[in-house]
Amino acid sequence: MSTEANAPTANAQANALDLFRLDGKTAVVTGGGRGLGQYMAEALSDAGANVVLCSRKKEALEEVKTGIEAWGGKALALACDVTDPDDVNRVVENTEESFGAIDVLVNNSGATWGAPTVEMPLEKFDLVVGVNVRGTFLMSQAVGRRMIERGEGGRIINIASIAGLLGGHPDYMQTVGYNASKGAVISMTRDLATTWARYGINVNAIAPGWFPTKMSGGLIEQHEEKMLEGIPLHRFGNPEDIKGLVLLLASPAGAYITGQTLVVDGGATAW
Repeated sequence: MSTEANAPTANAQANALDLFRLDGKTAVVTGGGRGLGQYMAEALSDAGANVVLCSRKKEALEEVKTGIEAWGGKALALACDVTDPDDVNRVVENTEESFGAIDVLVNNSGATWGAPTVEMPLEKFDLVVGVNVRGTFLMSQAVGRRMIERGEGGRIINIASIAGLLGGHPDYMQTVGYNASKGAVISMTRDLATTWARYGINVNAIAPGWFPTKMSGGLIEQHEEKMLEGIPLHRFGNPEDIKGLVLLLASPAGAYITGQTLVVDGGATAW
C-alpha cells in the first residue's frame, strides 16, 4: 500500500502555496447547496478539484454547480439523503463514473431542532442524530472503503461544531440533539483517524462557531448582540474564514494533521 500521494514531496524549491493545490483531485461535499457547504465546495474548486455536490434538494446544488462552472471549474450535482445507504452508494458510484476516484470527502450535511430539553420531541431528536451522526458514518464508510481498496490514501473532513464542545446557552441554544450529535462526530473523527491512518487516510473535523447561514440565521437575528458578547473577535464568521481551513485539511499542506478538531469560532471557546 502506497501513501505517497497523501504526503507532500520534499523539495526545497517548491512554492509553499502549491501545497494547497488540488489539481486533478475529486472532492465530494455533502450539503453543498448552501451555507458552509457552498463556501467549501467553491474553495475546493478554486484549488483545482473536481467537486461533487450532494444533498436532498438538488435545485440549490444546481445553482452552486452553475457558479463553479462559470469560473472554469468542474462540478456535479446529485440528490442524496445521507441517511440512506442506497443513496450514499449511488453518489459514490456516480462520482467514480464521472471523475474517477474520490480523494476528499467533506461531511457537511446537517440538521438541527430547537426546544427545551424536557420538551424535545423524540422524533426530532432522532432526526437530528440520524442526519448528523448516521449520515456522517455512512458517507465515511462508503468513501473510506473505496480509499482503502485504491491504496492511495485520502482525506475525510467532518463538519462538527463548537456545540459539540460546549453546553448550549439556555437563552438561545436549546438544541440537545444537535449538541450531542456534534460531540459524537468529534469522537467519530478521532476513531476513524486512528483506525485508517495505516491506509494513509487523514480524518479531521472542523468545529465552526457562529456563521450566518440558513440554519443559524433566525437565532442570529433574534440574539445578535448577546451572541457577539460571547465572541472575543466580536464578529460572526464569513466565507473566507472557512475556505482556507478546508483547503488546509484537504491538501498536501495538511498531510501531517489527523484526528484533530480545528475550531474556527472567533475565540468563543477560549473564554
